[in-house]
Amino acid sequence: MIKNFLLTGLPGVGKTTLLIEIIKKLNLEADGFFTSEIRKGKERIGFEIVSLNGKRGILAHKDFKSKFKVSKYGVNIKELDRIGTEAILKAIKENKVCIIDEIGGMEMKSEKFKRAVETALNSSIPILGTITLKSNPFCDKIKQRKDTKVFYLTRENREKVKKEILWHFQNLQKKK
Repeated sequence: MIKNFLLTGLPGVGKTTLLIEIIKKLNLEADGFFTSEIRKGKERIGFEIVSLNGKRGILAHKDFKSKFKVSKYGVNIKELDRIGTEAILKAIKENKVCIIDEIGGMEMKSEKFKRAVETALNSSIPILGTITLKSNPFCDKIKQRKDTKVFYLTRENREKVKKEILWHFQNLQKKK
């Protein structure tokens, strides 16, 4: 049975926005986190991480000094684990839908995060999240799981994908 639903696609296509719309529409008992861009004018200078219960931190920033880098951004593993990893583990513990935005290059720098994602995927709770389009061994393994459906999101198929995910979650709720 499919219980993990992940969006992938090109940057800026609206993956996070669609996740938020789906959560609001379904009124899910959920825990997890979102990421969003930090902008200065038209320039993207970093990424913020925000848990569903309101914890906030800087996930990555171009001025952040770190041994972990993705492109021009220094990655803040401490904040990723404090907010993202903890939110995933809380969702598992409380048996809630787990929101993971995103499983990508920055997040792959944390072994704690990767273990939490694997634990969530292997648990009985449903997962709704985003995953990088780029190939890497960890993400490729997730994309190939039999209990996972990956949707390639475009601006053109957005409504179709939204309807399909809503349908899946409504059916999961009926089976409880």
